[in-house]
Amino acid sequence: MYFVTLGGQSGYVSFTTTPCGRAAIGLTDTGKVRVLAPGSSARDWRILREWPTTAYSHTDLLVKLGGTEEPASAEDLLATLPAETLG
Repeated sequence: MYFVTLGGQSGYVSFTTTPCGRAAIGLTDTGKVRVLAPGSSARDWRILREWPTTAYSHTDLLVKLGGTEEPASAEDLLATLPAETLG
């Protein structure tokens, strides 16, 4: 799977979506990694899980997911996350 980088997301240093926009991974300007699901509008995203980048970086997550197929939903993506993201 590849990721599409979106600009202009307030509060994020990096914000990427899956190819079909079913999930997003964001790195906040406060050092948190977030997995997000689409909201009610094209620019609306809801946070499903958040953890400190020191526990598991967004880069490590993107590399891990690079060898997988795009999940059907952001919730399905949660099942593939490593234990470090649960804290």
